[in-house]
Amino acid sequence: MTKKSLIIVALVLVMAGAAYAFVTFRRTGLPAGIASGNGRIEAVEIDIAARTAGRIADILVNEGDFVAAGQDLALMDTEQLRAHRRQAEAELRRAKIAVGTANSLVKQRVAEQEAAVAIAGQRQAELDSATTRLNRSEQLARSSTISQQILDDARATFQSATAAMAAAKAQVAASEATIGSAQAQVVDAEAAVEAAEAAIESIDADINDSTLRSPRAGRVQYRVAQPGEVLSTGGRVLNFVDLGDVSMTFFLPTEQAGRVPIGAEVRLVLDAFPHYVVPARVTFVASVAQFTPKTVETQDERQKLMFRVKARIDPDLLQKHKELVKTGLPGMAYVKLDPQAEWPESLGNLVQ
Repeated sequence: MTKKSLIIVALVLVMAGAAYAFVTFRRTGLPAGIASGNGRIEAVEIDIAARTAGRIADILVNEGDFVAAGQDLALMDTEQLRAHRRQAEAELRRAKIAVGTANSLVKQRVAEQEAAVAIAGQRQAELDSATTRLNRSEQLARSSTISQQILDDARATFQSATAAMAAAKAQVAASEATIGSAQAQVVDAEAAVEAAEAAIESIDADINDSTLRSPRAGRVQYRVAQPGEVLSTGGRVLNFVDLGDVSMTFFLPTEQAGRVPIGAEVRLVLDAFPHYVVPARVTFVASVAQFTPKTVETQDERQKLMFRVKARIDPDLLQKHKELVKTGLPGMAYVKLDPQAEWPESLGNLVQ
């Protein structure tokens, strides 16, 4: 064998040894106090949907675009809503006019009541005069000082004054009732104003919601609908990923899952970027096994129960490398079961 062939064989052996060592480390070569599991990158997905039914006027972003919190993403057609708003504005103007008319009517009814009260006072004075005259005439008639005709006239005047007084009191009562009715019309007109204003506010809210905005920073994954399509209430337009909430879900057997504390350090190694180690923290450990063997009667079988663990990546770190964040990427998660355990050197090259 030539010298060149020996060098090639040596290089092949070195590479094979390195590959074997890497595989061994991933499977069985972890230090005590550190466990590993297979997983995939996941992120919170948010659907951007129309609150009310309508036609899509325009979509302002494309698939893959990064969007900021509050950014406009899509526009719904608002022509019909604006027509309803104009109608509500007309109803508001009409209601305000009705309030003015009702207030004028109240003033008119109050004036009528005052006139009725004045007439009643006049009729009371006339009744008092007629009563006095009648009493005097009756006294004089007993002494035959006046004729019977004068006494009869005094009695007729008294009866007429009494009837006029009763009519005046009825008029006062009627005017009080009309005032109450007019005041009720004011209340009804003012309620109509409030209803019209509320209708305008509701329409304005619908118009505002017709501009679909991003609730948080993220990246558009795909369009669900296209401009011109008519959506029902709650119809989806876009789907995007929240880049501030990205994690890896992996699985550990019973013995290891039971020792994982919330907040434990995690190191993630993605298949797409094997030379980079992503730091994370445990935020969730399932309380129920996600999948089990057929039977779990023995202790050995119980150790095969697998529990779901979730490790969240620091949002600040994600923002620095948001272009590389992709959901579904597979990889390995390494978690500290013992806080005092030391990370191996191969897991020390953390992404900054």
